[in-house]
Amino acid sequence: MSVLVVGSIALDTVKTPVEEHADLLGGSASYAAVGASFFTPVKLVGVVGEDFPEDHLTFLRGRQIDLVGLQQLPGKTFRWSGEYMWDMNIRETRSVELNVFEHFTPTLPAPYLDSPFVLLANIAPSLQSHVLDQMQRPRFVIADTMDLWINIARADLEALLTRVDMLILNDGEARQFTGETSLIKAGHKIRAMGPQFVAIKKGEHGCLLFGQNEFFSCAAYPLEDIHDPTGAGDTFAGGLAGYLAANATGAVTFEQLRHGVVFGSVLASFNVEAFSLERLRTLTQNDIDIRYQAFRLLSQFEVLR
Repeated sequence: MSVLVVGSIALDTVKTPVEEHADLLGGSASYAAVGASFFTPVKLVGVVGEDFPEDHLTFLRGRQIDLVGLQQLPGKTFRWSGEYMWDMNIRETRSVELNVFEHFTPTLPAPYLDSPFVLLANIAPSLQSHVLDQMQRPRFVIADTMDLWINIARADLEALLTRVDMLILNDGEARQFTGETSLIKAGHKIRAMGPQFVAIKKGEHGCLLFGQNEFFSCAAYPLEDIHDPTGAGDTFAGGLAGYLAANATGAVTFEQLRHGVVFGSVLASFNVEAFSLERLRTLTQNDIDIRYQAFRLLSQFEVLR
């Protein structure tokens, strides 16, 4: 089964203490769609400008990503620029140019309306709800969010939570949203707002997964070199959604989500090894399987593919 991914598509400029690169393929939907594509076909909804490089479109198509839902409008593509500090956990946004993304309203092509698995990547919660308004009862809906929407669109986010099956957010956002210092309390509190499942990302410290009466803590794969953390969380979400679409034959279970969290973490660990999506351009299924086995041995987590 395919995954519908809706979110931002951008051209990024990223600076680290040792390198800087401009006009990189970026955006939440780009990372999520490519992450999901390692497991299942993807339908992508987003918007770009007339300056969007053809090479990026070719790459996305080559990953079995359907671009019928991609709008290309006159004007410039959404651009973001950021700089990472030495520990790679602290990032400063240098500039944001919304361009054609400023007035983006996701419109689903007819073949997308019955998509069973949906990943609402990081865009305004009102737009995420607008996507669901167009759909015909998707089987499983995952939503991602960020601190900006918690600050300026909290009511819309709370309304969205009653319509999704799973929310993904990072540890700082979970504390901000709930007012809880304990991530365990925060996870349970978010679940009580609507979603059946919650995943709290902790960066280099892994991920926490919450179900009704179930809990799973997943470590992060240890890496010696991190070149660019941009999009790691989106790649994680995409890998998780793609795994579910490829493997969940009935109702999604907590056990399947555990598997998906591990594979999402594996994809994210590859993503940070190079700038933008460059490492994922060369990634093979064999690479994923080898790292998955190493990950399983490290965590003593018995998962059958």
